[in-house]
Amino acid sequence: MRTRKLGWTDLELSVIGLGTWAIGGGGWKFAWGPQDDEASIKTIWKALDAGINWIDTAAVYGLGHSEEVVGKAIKNLSQKPIIATKCGLTWNEKGEIINCLKKESVKREAENSLKRLQIEVIDLYQIHWPIPDEQIEEGWEAISELIEEGKVRYGGVSNFSVSQMQRVQKIRPIASLQPPYSMFRREIEKEILPFCASNDIGVIVYSPMQKGLLTGKVNPEWVSKLPPDDHRRNDPMFQEPQLSINMECVEKLRKIAEEHGRTLSHLAIAWVLRRGEVTAAIVGARSPEQIAETALAGDWELDEVTISEIEKILKEREAKIADLA
Repeated sequence: MRTRKLGWTDLELSVIGLGTWAIGGGGWKFAWGPQDDEASIKTIWKALDAGINWIDTAAVYGLGHSEEVVGKAIKNLSQKPIIATKCGLTWNEKGEIINCLKKESVKREAENSLKRLQIEVIDLYQIHWPIPDEQIEEGWEAISELIEEGKVRYGGVSNFSVSQMQRVQKIRPIASLQPPYSMFRREIEKEILPFCASNDIGVIVYSPMQKGLLTGKVNPEWVSKLPPDDHRRNDPMFQEPQLSINMECVEKLRKIAEEHGRTLSHLAIAWVLRRGEVTAAIVGARSPEQIAETALAGDWELDEVTISEIEKILKEREAKIADLA
């Protein structure tokens, strides 16, 4: 699989990284429903076999469970993958999620993540959300100190605006930004990608398949069968009137993928990777078969004609969504 250098760092990332949000399992606010841990571990191993060399997780995924599963999967590997995790979302005894970027809290989170992951150094430690906004400098100072202490190699941010990145850049250079990016979510193209390019900040995008919408498997019946605790039940993109517009767009995109002998998932991933500013895309998976199929997208470079065809379809969708407002 192709690799790209992460910004100014010495990390060479495969253009696809394994996302482990869903393998956190069910029973928490932003769950994807129940998940079998053995299947998760096999999925991680299959991802590494497929040429993926890094895993993205977060303390809050499954309230610590995702990190524990990743830790078990990589514990006895002779060559461990690059590990990226996140801080800033803690939880109490009731499982209620709390945003906190206080220095003591971030440092405590790092220690807990190291234990759950069973590693000595976190390769990329990211502030998960810039909330509370007034604490982002303090949270970034904590990560800077963790780097100096040798517990973290590089610090990154996730879901930050340009102005928020500018604020923390004064303390220590940002290694990477993790924003959402897909055919259905393109906000970062205007200001964020140019800013990252000009500051040599790596960009690892999440949700390139828009939580499954751009896989071709979603339809009204599929949505109706989602587990009660699957957060997508409350996502407007999965509900009418947006769902029908999205399904119409997906069918047009599927035809383009099939013309190339590819899947819609491959097209969605290759599309985000067409941008030179994007280092890699995070792809979630819950089974070995799923990641084996998705990883094949890592070597597909879209030509300009295909990109232009996709752009026309996406503009049509955007106009219809705008008419709903």
